[in-house]
Amino acid sequence: MRTDLFDFELPDDRIALEPASPRDAARLLVVRPASAMDVGLHGHDVSLQDRAVGDLPQLFRPGDALVFNDTRVIRAALTGERARGDNRAQIAFNLHRRIDESRWRAFARPAKRLAAGDRIRFGHEGRVCLLGTLEASVSAIGEAGEVELSFSLHGAYLDEAIAILGDPPLPPYILGKRSCRPEDAENYQTVFARREGAVAAPTAGLHFTDRLLSALDARGISRHFVTLHVGAGTFLPVKAEDTDAHRLQPEWGEILSETAAALNRARAAGGRVVAVGTTALRLLETAAAEDGSIRPFAGETDLFITPGYRFLAADLLLTNFHLPRSTLFMLVAAFSGLDTMRAAYAHAIGRGYRFYSYGDACLLHRAPVQS
Repeated sequence: MRTDLFDFELPDDRIALEPASPRDAARLLVVRPASAMDVGLHGHDVSLQDRAVGDLPQLFRPGDALVFNDTRVIRAALTGERARGDNRAQIAFNLHRRIDESRWRAFARPAKRLAAGDRIRFGHEGRVCLLGTLEASVSAIGEAGEVELSFSLHGAYLDEAIAILGDPPLPPYILGKRSCRPEDAENYQTVFARREGAVAAPTAGLHFTDRLLSALDARGISRHFVTLHVGAGTFLPVKAEDTDAHRLQPEWGEILSETAAALNRARAAGGRVVAVGTTALRLLETAAAEDGSIRPFAGETDLFITPGYRFLAADLLLTNFHLPRSTLFMLVAAFSGLDTMRAAYAHAIGRGYRFYSYGDACLLHRAPVQS
């Protein structure tokens, strides 16, 4: 499909720079695509309802199963000094994919100041690594600002140094307007984050509080956890003119056998599987069999979902509002219909909803399958 079909105008003031407080006070747009029969009877093809995230227990049914991504975001934003003789330059790096125990791929800004073989020193007064200064060499230069870094430490020692020296990897549409703050370390992490490895937050999960989780439990809505270590490439705009020419970078995920079995039991009993976030949905769909049952899974997925995809595992999707021309907007258009999502986003913009990682949410019902 043409990429420009997924473009839309978003006023700059709709981009959220801070999360709602408390988290579950964020607004929620409930989107229900209509069937062909509904359109014939009522003359419209989408139902939009303005609610709040705190209303979720009333919007689900007892027996429904919520699937959360329990990945934990590492402090993947690093600032280093490039040295060439007496010449120094400050470079910002966002780690996005681990290659091995000592090498990472990263996006660099400004990348034009780097060349293969450059040495980078990380750490400044007050943030010096307890293990000594962390250094890296630029072992390769890629496209679109991507570089490969070979660090002086490896394994758990490197992980510890990154945790000490790094900052939360806030998206560029936030960092372009303000600097990272101490409270972002908590705000850009879900309350159920457990397994370290993501370099971007599964943002739909940011809306949940312990209070909301308890209310869902009391309603008889089960919760289940899968892991997908989110990579920064998930959020990049698609630059190709046709979606067929775009490829997602692989991300590692896991669904345990007991989790798969519990989800299959919930659906067999009449419950709906609700993916909390596009990352959880992509992992569920990767692991789904043709009959819709969910299988255990451990490995990488590069599943790129666009309109025309036949969903197997997820019945509803809770997600934030996404960037124009992004793979995530393409995914929600596949889930609820492109015309439906264009109407929903126009409604959200007109009603002052807040967009992107720290923004509001929408609860999407799946578009009816056309016979």
